[in-house]
Amino acid sequence: MDIQLKRGLLDVCVLAAIKNEDSYGYKIIKDLKPCIELSESTLYTILKRLEGAGLLTVRSAEHDGRLRKYYHITNSGVRRIEEFKEEWKEVISIYQFVMKEDKQ
Repeated sequence: MDIQLKRGLLDVCVLAAIKNEDSYGYKIIKDLKPCIELSESTLYTILKRLEGAGLLTVRSAEHDGRLRKYYHITNSGVRRIEEFKEEWKEVISIYQFVMKEDKQ
């Protein structure tokens, strides 16, 4: 898969994982596991990039005597998910065109 396409997909998956509630690294990895395997290093690179782009915010809170970082999607992050849904319609159309060639 094209690296840029995969990067965009991973970004949106992470945003979708925190869309309904704030979450932390380990839980995000666990929540994404049914659709994609992510290493911690990959996830934290994505989270840092998304934070830098203003698509999520981060806060620290104590949990069992340790600080844990919680990630929260911003309005811009929610808009990015909606943009992705619109863009994906075009990707599906391209995919269907390519697959049509195989059927002939």
